[in-house]
Amino acid sequence: MIEILQWSTLATCAAVAGARLPSALRGENRTVFYIFALFTVAILLSIEAPYVAIDHLLGGINLANLILRFVIFAAIYFVGIRVTKGFDAEDGHRLITGRTGKAVLALVSVAVVLLFLMMDTAGSSSGLKGVALRDARNGLLVELYGAAGRAYPSYVSLVLLPAMVRAVRSALPALVRVAAFLLAAGAVAIALTLLFPLVPPQWGTAEFIINYTAVLCFVLGLALIRVAKIRYGRNVARQRTSTAE
Repeated sequence: MIEILQWSTLATCAAVAGARLPSALRGENRTVFYIFALFTVAILLSIEAPYVAIDHLLGGINLANLILRFVIFAAIYFVGIRVTKGFDAEDGHRLITGRTGKAVLALVSVAVVLLFLMMDTAGSSSGLKGVALRDARNGLLVELYGAAGRAYPSYVSLVLLPAMVRAVRSALPALVRVAAFLLAAGAVAIALTLLFPLVPPQWGTAEFIINYTAVLCFVLGLALIRVAKIRYGRNVARQRTSTAE
């Protein structure tokens, strides 16, 4: 089940990224293409077989996992920019791109790098499962590393959530409100990852479902906004809570 979810999510992200490539090459809405492309890379690095193959090329020290963290940071940053601009959420935009957002990103990035360097990362292992089982010290460091990696995406998601809720409850066209609902669901799913340390080991599958649900909701929500733009035109984008691209 997990593999089906992983590969189907990868296929969805890659398909949407490919569909947006022509417009990106023309210089149109490149941020949206970056989001889909980054999500595609993130999902690829989350699947064991490609992860191990890529990490072997990088020296077999799980550097691919560190790269994955920063790919996710970049993807969620671009999502935050696009969504806050599109839905006219000026406060949210400042919280992501202003001093507070930059400080959160910097602190989380430093923590992720330091924790990675403190671990014995030898031996490619998707999700650092092998590293965590090495000994108690590495197990604790992997938990802290994972928590740090989830902090920034959760911060951005919580910033986005109020604007999405307002859009869902607004008088915007149905497609736009459905897109906002999907984006809100994705934001909630990412915020729930903060609770992963409390999840019993036997519920590990739930973590995969939450992670991939978040990605799919963001990708489908952004794609639906594009459909709404084509259907309703740019006039919708000028409303107070809009979908301007």
